Amino acid sequence: MTIKVKKVSPTAVIPTHGSSFSAGYDLYADLPEALVIMPHATVTVDTGLKFELPEGYFAGIFARSGIATREGLRPANCVGVCDSDYRGNYMVALHNDSEEPRTVTPHEKIAQMIVMPYLPLEFEEAEELSDTVRGEGGFGSTGT
Repeated sequence: MTIKVKKVSPTAVIPTHGSSFSAGYDLYADLPEALVIMPHATVTVDTGLKFELPEGYFAGIFARSGIATREGLRPANCVGVCDSDYRGNYMVALHNDSEEPRTVTPHEKIAQMIVMPYLPLEFEEAEELSDTVRGEGGFGSTGT
């Protein structure tokens, strides 16, 4: 599958992936200079890119394990969803979960994008739902 991407900044970096079997494509910070994110603060970081996803697909924006575990930085909404009809800049709201200021540098990998299909749905209101063995058992109901 080929995804059209438009650089809206000459310094933007086209997504890359770490290996031929990586599901996620790295998104890079398109910053003119280093940016400090204070503890427990959220800052929006532009990628400088726009995408044209095929109908029936969306881009999930996930944390990168390295920056999350070493720096405490993750997408503020945990997983971002970019729909196929969105044509604006892809931005990542990075949240600093650590107790220290963290610095994001120009062209640093800040998140990963995974393009996934979704099923179009319709909802039908019902008076009753079918029974299952589990029933209404919720959190922890299937064991530890």
